[in-house]
Amino acid sequence: MTVKERYEALKSRIVKRKDEFTNLINFMENETAYLTAPASTRFHLCRREGLLEHSVNVAETMLRIKNAVAPQIDDESCIITALIHDLGKAGMPGNPQYLENEPTPKQKQYGFPASIPFRMNESLIYLSVPVRSLYLAIPHISLSEEEVQAVMYHDGQYVDDNKSVATKETPLLLLLQYADTWSTFVIEKDTKRK
Repeated sequence: MTVKERYEALKSRIVKRKDEFTNLINFMENETAYLTAPASTRFHLCRREGLLEHSVNVAETMLRIKNAVAPQIDDESCIITALIHDLGKAGMPGNPQYLENEPTPKQKQYGFPASIPFRMNESLIYLSVPVRSLYLAIPHISLSEEEVQAVMYHDGQYVDDNKSVATKETPLLLLLQYADTWSTFVIEKDTKRK
């Protein structure tokens, strides 16, 4: 199954908030670089459509973990938070967060790509990825406190700012954090430029 087929299958599972979710997805797909952005500048899935693939990986992993350890958690909350947790990496409408680097003249001469495929778009005002993700999503869909916490702190203790939530994590946050980490370091391992 292709990434786009997996993505469509996940989207089709949203029923209770279908109208809001459709509004959000239309915004994400048509006004941001969500479908084409890389997941990182030079690490995991640093290629076109890497963000989409990463988001799908996280959603599927989150559902698998949830089914094993916390079946009472709502599938829709898992899918929505997983698909938007890194939405901020798409940048702003018409202004992507990641820009492609051009190969150096020597790299071009020998047919090599740029050694660092993407760079940060310096024209964007700095917002952390979770803050930008919430900023972009909230006008289009209502999120519960647990969903906001999950998106905001999904990077866990990898980010110094997240120490304030230590020992206060909801189960949804823990699921998203682990699914994101598992996807990045296990599923997507060695996927720099495939």
